[in-house]
Amino acid sequence: MPAATIKTTVRNYALIIIGTALMAFATASVLEPASLITGGFSGIAIIVKQFTGHLIPGGIPLSVTNLVLNIPVLLIAMRLKGIRYLLHTGFATVMLSFWLSVLPVVPLAEGDLLLSSLFGGIFMGAGIGLVFITQATTGGTDLIAALIQHFLRHYSISSILWVIDTVIVLVGAFLYGIQVTLYAVIAIYLTSKISDGIIDGLKFSKAAFVITEKPE
Repeated sequence: MPAATIKTTVRNYALIIIGTALMAFATASVLEPASLITGGFSGIAIIVKQFTGHLIPGGIPLSVTNLVLNIPVLLIAMRLKGIRYLLHTGFATVMLSFWLSVLPVVPLAEGDLLLSSLFGGIFMGAGIGLVFITQATTGGTDLIAALIQHFLRHYSISSILWVIDTVIVLVGAFLYGIQVTLYAVIAIYLTSKISDGIIDGLKFSKAAFVITEKPE
């Protein structure tokens, strides 16, 4: 294997490890304590944990729900897309569940919904961006959207993903109230902007037009 290929592979896996750690921190230490449901399997995991607290001390761990939900999705994706398609995504999914299970919960913005939505969105967006630039995902609803689009070609993946995550957010609104959901929307917006910025390399340009009769 060429040295350049080895370097790229190591870089990609390192970015996935760092990115999933940031996502796990955002979910467990910022979003979950504030009951901010921002969509995705992480949102479902937060709901499951809080509503199973009376059955299991502390509720079903976020890592368990995330892994259990992703296993059938990954198997279906492997059947439809092939195993090469899932190498990075499978690794990212396992790493996210790993970090969710081992990282200590640090109440970064406990009791403050605004700070929770701001920092939750920033950390989650940074993590997602680092994972996405390796051409991987962490499974979840984005992979489900890709699988649905495999059969419904006339819909884009982003449109399908928007519908799925909207349903999850609406469930959060029903369970926790509209005020918490509005703060969750702030987190969702920041997540999108930060991740897009990382994927695009935070590049921007300015253009200036000079109109003159003396071009020299």
